[in-house]
Amino acid sequence: MALLAAAALLLTACGRTADDPGTASAAVVSDGPATGTVSIWAMGAEAEKLPELLRAFKDQNPEVDVQVTAVPWPSGHDKFQAAIAAGTTPDIGQMGTTWMGEFAEAKAFAPTPGNLGAGSFYPGSVDSTKVGGGTFGVPWYVDTAVLYYRTDLAHQAGFDSAPANWDQLRALAAAMQQKAGARYGISLPPKDFQAFLPFAWSAGAKLATDDGTKWTLDSPQMRDALAYYQKFFTDGLADKHPSTETGAGENDFVKGTVPMFIGGAYEVGEFTKLGGPDFANKYATATVPAKESGTGTSFVGGSDLVVFKQAKNPDAAWKLAKFLAKPEIQAQWYKMTGDLPAVPQAWDDPTLRDDPKLAVFGQQLKSVQSPPASTRWAQVQETASQQTEQLTTGTKDVDAVVRAIQSAATSIGTGR
Repeated sequence: MALLAAAALLLTACGRTADDPGTASAAVVSDGPATGTVSIWAMGAEAEKLPELLRAFKDQNPEVDVQVTAVPWPSGHDKFQAAIAAGTTPDIGQMGTTWMGEFAEAKAFAPTPGNLGAGSFYPGSVDSTKVGGGTFGVPWYVDTAVLYYRTDLAHQAGFDSAPANWDQLRALAAAMQQKAGARYGISLPPKDFQAFLPFAWSAGAKLATDDGTKWTLDSPQMRDALAYYQKFFTDGLADKHPSTETGAGENDFVKGTVPMFIGGAYEVGEFTKLGGPDFANKYATATVPAKESGTGTSFVGGSDLVVFKQAKNPDAAWKLAKFLAKPEIQAQWYKMTGDLPAVPQAWDDPTLRDDPKLAVFGQQLKSVQSPPASTRWAQVQETASQQTEQLTTGTKDVDAVVRAIQSAATSIGTGR
């Protein structure tokens, strides 16, 4: 799923209650090959490419028959919802991280076996599988966002390296506007609260309490981040009303009219198409700047693999999940689909390691977060986005916006 336009994951609860989805004990994946028929539902490009990847799984497990069903992303949520209600789920499914909280709370998933090796994944990606004190499924692939910037225009503006903190980010945006002919120094979404969240997290803000029972959106850290974000718009460094046409942002970046933005790995391929192979020499990627120094915290999304409680062949399903999490398989999957590996070891593959633009994403994945896996987050996010728009357009100040977001979130609740 595309980053900064999609929500993501969760906070780990400290304990369990009678209603927690994590009360069931986790099984252990048995030794030996997978056997029997195992059904998997996958989405979009993943569903198209998966049968080819699974030839190796079949070679290793000759007595297994994997049945892949393609499910369109737009109807995926409703299809899973209906299957859970009717008791007709597949054994294993590709689950968008934004859906994990809802379906885990509905007790649709089997707990992750303790011997599946959660420690082999990026911690931020594992967080997406943790709901209400339990762990469900394993990460399959991840999305995150990093800073893209035009190195040629940055050099023209007097900068020869990526911004390392918030002050430098703002200074670079201003310099490229003043000295390198950019219309705006940076592209920032004016009315998308989730796109703003890397700034909040990098400032140390938390969205909810550790037990997930209360929203904590009104904090000094959140106010600092919103004030910093707002200033890009009020000072004319970011467009208050950017074009919503598909590809407009990419075209602005290639033309140099807006030479900096935060985006996902798929943009690398887009820029090769738009700017040609030589354009790669005109831009670079960098980790999201921290407030003071170091690597800031970006957003993480992607897809998980879950085994359903109603699975007919859970042992084979977990063995399939374990196979898809192998570093060499994750690296091969990236080459087939462009999906970023959730396993750090996979980033040792030369295709990822030796590409400086892509390697940055592996570095960023060491510092990522996501919203809590709450069934109410979508409502909170919608209200917060409306308030963010009033902030960036100057209709409201930071204090009014933060109080409005917290008040609305408290009324909506966390669903726990």
